[in-house]
Amino acid sequence: MRHPAPPPPGRSAELRRRFAEEARAERPDLAALCLLTGAVGDGTLDEDGLDAAQLELDRLAGQLPYRPGTPLAWARAVGALLGERYGFRGTAADYQRLDSSLLHAVLRRRRGLPILLSVVWLEVARRAGAPVYGVALPGHFVVGFGEAAGQVLADPFDGGRVLTGADAELLVTGATGARLDPSMTAPAEPLDVVLRILNNIRAWAALRPERSDVALWALDLSLLLPAHPARLRHERARLLVERGEFTEGARALEEYADLVAAVDEDAAGQVRAQARAARARLN
Repeated sequence: MRHPAPPPPGRSAELRRRFAEEARAERPDLAALCLLTGAVGDGTLDEDGLDAAQLELDRLAGQLPYRPGTPLAWARAVGALLGERYGFRGTAADYQRLDSSLLHAVLRRRRGLPILLSVVWLEVARRAGAPVYGVALPGHFVVGFGEAAGQVLADPFDGGRVLTGADAELLVTGATGARLDPSMTAPAEPLDVVLRILNNIRAWAALRPERSDVALWALDLSLLLPAHPARLRHERARLLVERGEFTEGARALEEYADLVAAVDEDAAGQVRAQARAARARLN
């Protein structure tokens, strides 16, 4: 199976600029951010392809019934359209594919990871006026319809199956061993969804050392988000060193050490030692 190759440097820089701009918008567009992520990772996705993906989401939304009513009715209507009629769902094999985390490819294949299939559900249902949002259950992303008191959860990975409370409990327990907490079913913010997608891409690349380029662009996009874990800066610096980019990696380690020094001088010292070791590898 061939994996997508990134676009040329100039195109990549422009896509990253647009990603950063969208991430800092007053109301970030989830579909746009996911598609820009896909374009950074897949050089075949040009402007026509980006537009075509948005139009496909519009087309699918136009096939939903007009305001079917209750949250349960919405969940069933979206499931009937996307899960049953168009066959969007996931399998275990989808976890082995990078394009399972790229929205344009998921729209084409109608297969993907739970979170990307949920993005399709969200964007199609939102365009049709549904009270819909993402729900970041530990280990398994789903979608929610309606207010908390009458919330209905559906699992796009399972074709949009409506979940009972016991189903949701089983998903959480299976992933973490813990009980389902009501806070776990709160609506997920778009930028949190994007960061989780990028985390999945990094996890895919971590199992494939030969694809450290994928880990690097996923880290680069994560660092463009307004809020991100500071440790990602350290991860990126170490990845650069692992890729043999010793000068740039050492510089990134030193910058991270300066950031950490304000709260933990000992940790900063350890990172500076890593930077010196990276520079020493140039000799």
